[in-house]
Amino acid sequence: MPRTKKIEVDENNIPDEERKKRVRHSYLYAVGRRKTAIARTRLYKKGEGKIVINEKKLETYFPTSELQNIVKQPIVAVGKLKELDFSIKVHGGGIKGQAEAVRHGISRSLLLLEKDLRKTLKPLGYIKRDPRKKERKKPGLKRARRAPQFSKR
Repeated sequence: MPRTKKIEVDENNIPDEERKKRVRHSYLYAVGRRKTAIARTRLYKKGEGKIVINEKKLETYFPTSELQNIVKQPIVAVGKLKELDFSIKVHGGGIKGQAEAVRHGISRSLLLLEKDLRKTLKPLGYIKRDPRKKERKKPGLKRARRAPQFSKR
């Protein structure tokens, strides 16, 4: 059986870039969902207001201002737009469903940060998961409810 040697690492000789990679940032984790879209959000307490979605800036991932506003709604409502950073991984669904899933995840992570924010976010409807999904197709029908055209003769 070969013997392995323990290698001691001197922390002082590690370059700054490598040290930054090793430092684990503390974050709060929450999941947001809408239709078939799932967003996994990380909230970093010490930040400058950056929102990164799938390793892209918010403006790049959601190009329209409408979708950007949907994502920012809970942060603006709370008034912490420039204080917190968010890193989000989102997949599934369409672009609007993804934006609403991100909004749901952000609002849930804000609740983990401060429980008092519930009074602000709940009346706006950001905490509740929107359960609506596409209805399944039934046999004998063309879609979920659309029946084939009736012909008398």
